[in-house]
Amino acid sequence: MDGLLLDTEDLYTACINLVLAKYKRPNLPWSIKADLQGRPGPDAIAIFLDWAELPISEADYKAELHEWQKRLFTTTKPLPGAAELLSNLAAEHPSVQIALATSSHKANFDLKTGHLSEFFSVFPDHRRVLGDDGRLDPKRGKPRPDIFQLALKEINDSLPEGETPITPQECLVFEDSVPGVEAGRRAGMRVAWVPHHGLKQEMAGHEEEVLAGLTGRAGDVEPHELGKVGDGWAEEFSTLEHFPLRRYGIVAAGEQDGSSAADYVGHVEW
Repeated sequence: MDGLLLDTEDLYTACINLVLAKYKRPNLPWSIKADLQGRPGPDAIAIFLDWAELPISEADYKAELHEWQKRLFTTTKPLPGAAELLSNLAAEHPSVQIALATSSHKANFDLKTGHLSEFFSVFPDHRRVLGDDGRLDPKRGKPRPDIFQLALKEINDSLPEGETPITPQECLVFEDSVPGVEAGRRAGMRVAWVPHHGLKQEMAGHEEEVLAGLTGRAGDVEPHELGKVGDGWAEEFSTLEHFPLRRYGIVAAGEQDGSSAADYVGHVEW
């Protein structure tokens, strides 16, 4: 959601830099931010504080950061192409099931989305999996696949009786973060990676490893959970504008195309 549907990645950076400036610390570089994106709050804060070496406690840092977030998060705006893509999926592709899987906790989610209720109305409440969902192990956030697996379970549990459950291979995950791409790959799902231009520059030359989920951000994992460079199971896009749904076998109701059943995406996660 953050940095993919909403412009919140830049707002997160602005809030962090305001706290850093107060203690005469340098701005947050993308070499560190790249490892914070997509992770649950506690994990991201631990990584950040280890780098920042602030002269305050974790509790004080979180309190100061939250004060800035309360001011700035109410100004969030959809990123280019996001509103059009969501409305198009809802109106023209009713057979495609949609869920939201975000590491944001409910308090921050409400701050960022309270003024965008219509924009987020395409995600039913029971298909919104947030970072502090009690069914998630707090120690198993992205880049682990749990949040996407739970979102798929929510989809399948709410399908009409008798409808065939959707498999991970039929899912398309939209992600902007490197840990998020790895989580999607480890869940066995296809991934559309839409990185911030700052992250794009930071990962220059390593894009194929990102798309394969081979950046190593999850530590030791089972080999069967990893992709292969060039396997085509993940792709990079510069924007959500004019997103090529047909490439994934997603066509408007009543249309036909040449996609095979294996190419069809029946479920989309953000």
